[in-house]
Parts: sequence; C-alpha cells; structure tokens
Amino acid sequence: QVQLVESGGGLVQAGGSLRLSCAASGRTFSSYAMGWFRQAPGKEREFVAAIDWSGGVTEYADSVQGRFTISRDNAKNTVYLQMNSLKPEDTAVYYCAADLYMGSPASEYDYWGQGTQVTVSS
Repeated sequence: QVQLVESGGGLVQAGGSLRLSCAASGRTFSSYAMGWFRQAPGKEREFVAAIDWSGGVTEYADSVQGRFTISRDNAKNTVYLQMNSLKPEDTAVYYCAADLYMGSPASEYDYWGQGTQVTVSS
C-alpha cells in the first residue's frame, strides 16, 4: 500500500516557476515508477511526466518537454516536478501516481494522490 500526498501548488504568473512535491508513505516507494498527471476543468486527465524506480529513466509529454523536470529522492520517499516557464495552459490540478511499471496509461496506475492546484495567470 502506498499513500501519496502532493504539495507545492499555487498561483504564479506566466513565465514563473513552481516545484511540486509528492511524499509517499510505505517502505516500497523505491519499487514504483512514479508519474505526474494533470486535469484542467472540462478536460480529461493527461500525462505530464514519469520516472522509473531508480530515477535513471524519465519521460515527458511533448507539451512540457524542456520546461518541466521530474526527479525523485528514494531516501526521502519523494518525487518532484520542477516546472519552469509556466504558461496559462499549464493551469490544472496536478496529481502524482505510482505504478510498478513505467509507461503505463493513467488507468493502470495503482495509487493516486489527492491533487494540488496550479494556476498560471497571464
């Protein structure tokens, strides 16, 4: 069982930066690939970034490639999403999720956090 709690969301102007954190409980955190997803009002949840159990392999959506960086610290049971050059279209609720296999679609992720709101003003 893994419980996930996101933090770090907020209101930022376009061009600004935020760092999201996702703290996990449980001793098996390092066994899981981790993903960040987001959902804007009226839209479906979409993939943002993922990282494998070791932190050595990462994957990004085209829309955030070069602006966002996913990382993890297994000693702290935490995964991060550094978001730079934010745009109004990045406004959404951001969720972290855990799955044993990297590259899984959202529907197959085993555990989800409650989400944190990110709002980017123009």
